[in-house]
Amino acid sequence: MSRLQSRFAELKEQNRAALVTFVTAGDPNYDASLAILKGLPAAGADVIELGMPFTDPMADGPAIQLANIRALEGKQDLAKTLQMVREFREGEQVTPLVLMGYFNPIHKYGVDKFIAEAKEAGVDGFIVVDLPPEHNVDLCDPAQAAGIDFIRLTTPTTDDKRLPTVLNGSSGFVYYVSVAGVTGAGSATLEHVEQAVTRLRRHTDLPLCIGFGIRTPEHAATIARLAEGVVVGSALIDQIANATSSEQAVEGVLSLCAALAEGVRGARV
Repeated sequence: MSRLQSRFAELKEQNRAALVTFVTAGDPNYDASLAILKGLPAAGADVIELGMPFTDPMADGPAIQLANIRALEGKQDLAKTLQMVREFREGEQVTPLVLMGYFNPIHKYGVDKFIAEAKEAGVDGFIVVDLPPEHNVDLCDPAQAAGIDFIRLTTPTTDDKRLPTVLNGSSGFVYYVSVAGVTGAGSATLEHVEQAVTRLRRHTDLPLCIGFGIRTPEHAATIARLAEGVVVGSALIDQIANATSSEQAVEGVLSLCAALAEGVRGARV
C-alpha cells in the first residue's frame, strides 16, 4: 500500500477524517518553511500538500499568490522544493506528502527527471491543477507508472457527464474544490457540500477531500463529518503573511494546525 492508501485506511478504522494541510515551499523563506513542514505531522496534519512556487498561479487567490511571490523572491525553485522533501523525509517516513502546483515548472525541469527525483525524495502524489485528463500522457501516466499517485480536482461545475473523464486515472484521493473560483474565495454551504459528496460517491470509491474556504476548527469539524478529508491552505498561509518574524510564522502555522486537528478529530465523537 502507498502512504496515502495506508493513511486513509488507518483513519477509516478510527472513524475520522484526515486533516490535509497546504503550505507553499519556501514561504516565508527556506529555513522557516522547512521548520513548518517538519512540524506539521506533530501538530496534527495527516496529509501534507506542498506547493511548488510558480510565477503565474492562476487558480489561487491573493493569499497563495503572495506566498508564491515570497517564496520566489527567496530563490525557491523546484530543485530546492525536492530538497526540502528529502530533508523532511529524514525524520518522517509515515505522513503522506503531495506536491501541488502547475505544469510549467515541471515541463521546464524535465518530466522524467522530475518524476524520478520526486520518487527518490519521498513524494507520494502530484496535484497539477492546469493539466486536464486529456493530457494524462504528459505526467499522470508516467507518474503512476513510477508509483506516484495523481490526484484530480473536481469542482461544482464538473457535471456528471464530465466526471468520469476527470476521474479517469485518478488515484490517492479526489480533491473537491467546494466553491467556483480561486483559493481562499469564500466557502460553500453545508447543503451544497452534502449534495456534492453524494454525487461524487456515485462516481468513485477514492477518499474525498474537501477544500477552499475552510478557516476555523468549527468549519473543519463540519466538513470532517461529511468527507474523508478536510483541506486547509489559505488560513495557514495567512499566519505566515501576518507574522513579524520567521519564528512567529512557524508558531502561527503550527498552532492553527493543532487547533484545526482538534476540530477534525472531535467531529465524529
